[in-house]
Amino acid sequence: MVEQFLRTLMRTTDIAVTGLFSPAAVAAVGLADLYARLPLRIGLGLGSGVIALSSQDTGSGATTNRDEAITQAILLGAVAGIPFVLFGFLFGEWAIALLGAESEVARQGGIYLAIIFATTPARHVALVAARSIQGAGDTRTPMYINGVSNALNIVGTLTLGLGLWIAPELNIIGVGIATAFGNVFSALALLAAIASPWTPAGFVRPNQWVVTKQLLTISAPRIVEGLGSTVIAFPFNAILLLFGTEVNAAYQIGQRVYQQITAPLSRGYRTGTSIIVGQTLGEGDPEGARYNGWAAALLGLVTVGSLGVVLFIGAEWFVDFFTDDPETRFYAANFAAAYALAAPLTVLYTVLAGALTSGSDTKTPFIARITGMLFGMLGISYVFGVVLEFGVPAIYASIIIYYLWATLYVAVGFYRGAWVERTQAMMDERGSTPGSTDDSSAE
Repeated sequence: MVEQFLRTLMRTTDIAVTGLFSPAAVAAVGLADLYARLPLRIGLGLGSGVIALSSQDTGSGATTNRDEAITQAILLGAVAGIPFVLFGFLFGEWAIALLGAESEVARQGGIYLAIIFATTPARHVALVAARSIQGAGDTRTPMYINGVSNALNIVGTLTLGLGLWIAPELNIIGVGIATAFGNVFSALALLAAIASPWTPAGFVRPNQWVVTKQLLTISAPRIVEGLGSTVIAFPFNAILLLFGTEVNAAYQIGQRVYQQITAPLSRGYRTGTSIIVGQTLGEGDPEGARYNGWAAALLGLVTVGSLGVVLFIGAEWFVDFFTDDPETRFYAANFAAAYALAAPLTVLYTVLAGALTSGSDTKTPFIARITGMLFGMLGISYVFGVVLEFGVPAIYASIIIYYLWATLYVAVGFYRGAWVERTQAMMDERGSTPGSTDDSSAE
């Protein structure tokens, strides 16, 4: 949770610093981040696959299979990042303009996108390596490394963005450079940690195709889920831009306020639930895994739900840290309040989706999220906000409806329990079932 807090604080600092430049700069970073989510989703998808296999095999004692999955996932992540490097340099400004952004927003966003896309392979490696170590039971090492990385990123954003001390004032370019440096630092440090005796995880020469197949089987729906949600976010942001740059900037600010306050706990609970449920399944205790999943969901509901109340009450005060533009401030406070109302639903979805992922089921969260975004958030925003002319209030409502549907869907999936049998079958296939005489027998 500390790691997630610092990561979210880093992104919040980016928005806060760019907010000192202009609403156009905020919109530029926000729109560029839409594209930045594409490689992020791939990294998170591979991370979901490796944390599932790593936690299960740690629980069952199949450490060779665990290290096989870790090695393969990191290699896949590095290779998958290369096309984004080329895209950022060649099509950055065009990609931002494609969303209907004004010329200055497109120019600034294109520069920022090219800089952060240049380190996509490193970002993928950092995401996968962190999940690999966490799945093996070590959550402190990724926290230490990413904590230092995020702290350096924050200092770099403030120093290079605002031109503090002897540094030049690079504005949005400085923000991008700080982010790129953080990505490379995290990747190198995490790789070194895995290669050393510091963590229980390790590298092996990859030679087991069944592990490759299972890694991709678990990761693919999560990757498609992330990519699909990112694709849906493009027309959603285009709808926001129909109401003006200020409304789009307000959404970025309102969402960022919500994420800074609630996301560290939600994401921390998800990671912790994935580790505990996966290891419990690996130990051959499905009932214990079910209990752990529901218990984590209840804990998240109480804690994050309480933070949602705080955010709802103090929405206007929180957004004041990001903008002094009256129109942007008004809409940002309303977006923050809408997300605050959805907070209990959001954490339930996040935690139960993490539990399902560690149970080798990424299809259920995929269906829940994509249908919720497509018909709930995007559909309601367009039909009621644009066609029926209810305006921006329809967008507020769409956020809550999206998370309500997604939460109900994953809750039913977790309750039914098909993920238990799926996990057992996959562990049998790769030779990781407790009591196996050879954890490297899979071919």
